[in-house]
Amino acid sequence: MSLAYAYPKSRFETAVLVDLNDREQRERLSSAALKGFFQLAITWQIKDEDARELLGGLSSSAFYDWKKNPARVLEVDRITRISYLLGIYKALHILYGDKLADEWVHLANSNPVFNGRAPLAFMLGGGLLAMQTVRRLLDARRGGL
Repeated sequence: MSLAYAYPKSRFETAVLVDLNDREQRERLSSAALKGFFQLAITWQIKDEDARELLGGLSSSAFYDWKKNPARVLEVDRITRISYLLGIYKALHILYGDKLADEWVHLANSNPVFNGRAPLAFMLGGGLLAMQTVRRLLDARRGGL
């Protein structure tokens, strides 16, 4: 008789985490990630200067080149940034109607995390960690944590 603890059987499988250190995985994800990011920037009406900053401080020439030709391999940092932003987009559309979800990043927010600033300003000022904070906040609001 085995007394080992085990999770109960379920029809749901746990998601396999993607190893972003694996170049093949980044090759597979990069183009779609960039296309998604550029569509998100349009939807959220983000200025190109701010979009470049959200990507980690990309030069103008590189930004427009990436926009024209998204077929490239991104670094782990950039894929992670895009992943957080797309997760924020998804959470907002689960929580709110489309109009509010797409305006939310520009609206002043009374949550102490934002200190009265708009979430976009918070993310631009705080970089990757701020994006992670916003993502976690929204996931917690929708019951995802």
